[in-house]
Amino acid sequence: MHDIDAERQVAITDFEPQRPYLLGLAYRMTGSWSDAEDVVQDAWLRWQAVKHDEIDSPRAFLSQTVTRLCLDLFKSARARREEYVGTWLPEPLPTSWDEAAFNPDALAHDLSLAFMLTLERLSPLERAAFLLSDVFDLSFREIAQTLHRSEAACRQLAARARKRVREARPRYRVNEQEGLRIAEAFLQASREGHLEELRSLLAEDAVLQTDGGGKKLATLKPILGASKIARFFVGIAAKEGGNAQGALITQLNDMPSIVVIEADGLPRTISLDIQHGKIAAIYIVRNPDKLLHIQKLLGEGGLLV
Repeated sequence: MHDIDAERQVAITDFEPQRPYLLGLAYRMTGSWSDAEDVVQDAWLRWQAVKHDEIDSPRAFLSQTVTRLCLDLFKSARARREEYVGTWLPEPLPTSWDEAAFNPDALAHDLSLAFMLTLERLSPLERAAFLLSDVFDLSFREIAQTLHRSEAACRQLAARARKRVREARPRYRVNEQEGLRIAEAFLQASREGHLEELRSLLAEDAVLQTDGGGKKLATLKPILGASKIARFFVGIAAKEGGNAQGALITQLNDMPSIVVIEADGLPRTISLDIQHGKIAAIYIVRNPDKLLHIQKLLGEGGLLV
């Protein structure tokens, strides 16, 4: 019994420091916080079953385990995405997350929804090779072992992914203070249904995407252009008529964002991609399945900037 307890303590000691890192990897791989938690829990169960004194690097071993679990998950996830009602968006993730569960330093790189959507357009192997090499700094020897490909093939996968990510990544990054100021102005204008104020905040070629997952009303296709988007929010203001329970400005995925508490008590998130002082893209998530962690934080009072 003593040996079993000692072995379990070794497993915990080696695993827990890696948990934030593994959650970050799994979230980037899947675009889903709930899936990331499930994958890391599965990795923990597998970690308990191995002989730890035979593992040179727990981080490398666990990275490989999590990546392979995510690649397995893609098979079913792709099928679910094909059946998904309307636009699919990644689960929004608070930037200021409880460090006991999620260490922001483990995800110091771009976490914006635009970046996450770019990752979605990569093949699973490209996504894995890019993340492991460019974001999580694994060697190509380790990546090759993880993906069961040659080092040369993994370098090619990462290079193709890197090129696509660089082409899609905006060159301008709004500072937090400016972003929150614009988010506050947008919230005020959208609440009051001020058409011209909304138009003035939006880039002419702005795009709006909404994700209801078939469980909440949402646009099935993106809305393009400042005028159409402004009219969309004016319509929402007229329809809601102040029925929302409240709203707060925060940071989600390193983006200035608004969390609205709807009349039924459920949240919706509005994340703003700001380029050169104008809102270039708006991402709205209403699917309650994707907002369970947001709802939990709201209940705990832990979502404020």
